[in-house]
Amino acid sequence: MAKRLLWCGAVAGPLYIAAGLAQMSTRDGFDMRRHPISLLSNGDLGWIQIANFVASGALVLAGAAGVRRTLRGQRAGTWAPPLLAVYGLGLVGAGIFRADPGNGFPPGVAAPPHLTQSGLLHFVFGGLGFYGLIAASFVFARRFAALGRRGWSAYSAFTGAMFFASFAAIASGSTSSAVMLTFYAAVAWIWIWHATVYANLLSQ
Repeated sequence: MAKRLLWCGAVAGPLYIAAGLAQMSTRDGFDMRRHPISLLSNGDLGWIQIANFVASGALVLAGAAGVRRTLRGQRAGTWAPPLLAVYGLGLVGAGIFRADPGNGFPPGVAAPPHLTQSGLLHFVFGGLGFYGLIAASFVFARRFAALGRRGWSAYSAFTGAMFFASFAAIASGSTSSAVMLTFYAAVAWIWIWHATVYANLLSQ
């Protein structure tokens, strides 16, 4: 059962990235330089991204349960599972509460004059989830350091620091295309890290 749950965590990232890329390349008016992926939850096809958030979050939650079973009594066994679960809950919440339309997407839909309750909760859940994942990366960095795996420790610490910086930049409200594209790259990077950590646990 633990390995099945770990596999759920391992496939969450590839699923999220594949579904996101498919939508970005086919949704009219969507531009990665201007629009965060959350805006894909709007419009007639918005249900696809909503399902992507919820399904990925559910897989992350299952994976967190697998980490709890696998690392029980070991380093990172106390903090890593709940922090990963916070990320999973953040994704589910981001799916339930849609981001507000903005920057001309979806086409023909005006942005609300003020942040709506749904838009605010989307940001809150997303932020909490991201901070949970960032914290988990540092917990794993300490675990790998204690095991003498310096490369994995540096990889995990760099991932957490880099993602924190990119999220802070996007959360500041910057509309710069460089900031937006950097955040997309950071999201892809941390999802890859998430999958490789699960692959590492599966190989034990």
